[in-house]
Amino acid sequence: MPGNAIGQVFRVSTWGESHGMALGVLIDGCPPGITLNEEDLVQELKKRKPQGKSGTKRKEPDIPSIMSGVFEGKTTGTPISVIVLNKKMNPDDYTHLRDVYRPGHADYTYEKKYGIRDHRGGGRSSGRETVARVIAGAIAKKVLSLHNIRILGHTTGIGHITAETFNKDEIGNNPLRCADKKAAKHMLDHIQTIKEEKDSVGGTITLVVKNTPPGLGEPVFNKLDADLAHAVMSIGSVKGVSFGAGFKASTMKGSQNNDSFDSKNGHIYTTSNNAGGVLGGISNGEDIIMHVAIKPPASIGKEQKTVTRSGNPTTLTIEGRHDVCIVPRVISVIESMAAIVLTDHLLRQKINHLV
Repeated sequence: MPGNAIGQVFRVSTWGESHGMALGVLIDGCPPGITLNEEDLVQELKKRKPQGKSGTKRKEPDIPSIMSGVFEGKTTGTPISVIVLNKKMNPDDYTHLRDVYRPGHADYTYEKKYGIRDHRGGGRSSGRETVARVIAGAIAKKVLSLHNIRILGHTTGIGHITAETFNKDEIGNNPLRCADKKAAKHMLDHIQTIKEEKDSVGGTITLVVKNTPPGLGEPVFNKLDADLAHAVMSIGSVKGVSFGAGFKASTMKGSQNNDSFDSKNGHIYTTSNNAGGVLGGISNGEDIIMHVAIKPPASIGKEQKTVTRSGNPTTLTIEGRHDVCIVPRVISVIESMAAIVLTDHLLRQKINHLV
């Protein structure tokens, strides 16, 4: 199946299915000499695990094993292969879905494309595939850290509830990773209400990349923001991406939207950041700011109308293990995809020696 790789210099390929034996990732182009072990990967994978009462009951240990590309605790410059065995598969939960198309899922489209589909939790289209992305992102973050490039994602909305304040220290204090303590409480209450209704809810995430050097990005079709949007939109739950002022820019005048330049001690900067850190597809040195819309999880306990493979109408109630709200778990995946793209562009640009 093509379309399983991303990146040109820092190349990432993922493989595996939700209820298969394992998932894995191959990373090619990682510079040599970077300290790396399984615990580095575990720490990032923990962020992806179900949070609080809104998460799936499938509790996978997600223990990564580095199979190649690391020797005596350091990367060798050769391809890095990592595998994660699935331990909590329960394919029997999906037997009744073999001939039924689930609303909101990729069952119908996968079958039309390939003539066959894995009905066990969606197979390759499952969010479980993102385990491999987070592993690659953890390695990419190690490369970025050598240049003090930092990535931070946080929840800014759940359903109709939005965060009004930002306190970085608050992000780690609630399962939603929201920087607004008061809003987080309302969000959690709202999720509980949705859960009792046997429904699901989406939300919004803001990603901020700090200390990005100016000059990253390739005109015309590999612009930095275009590649970031492509990477983030490849996540199954993402339905919208914007940068900086985003859609608000459409309501502004040019005099309002343009970011004025200034300088201090030889450092050139912009006095505002409506561009979101990217001009003409190339980073300008300001914070990269991306806003991401996350859809409600498609698996819900409410009865839904659908059809069988033969086109006969039927109804479907999805039981088993699924999330009420996926937003906090997606943050680590979005961070990872951004890290992969930024590392790829950083290596393309060859800014300084990495080690």
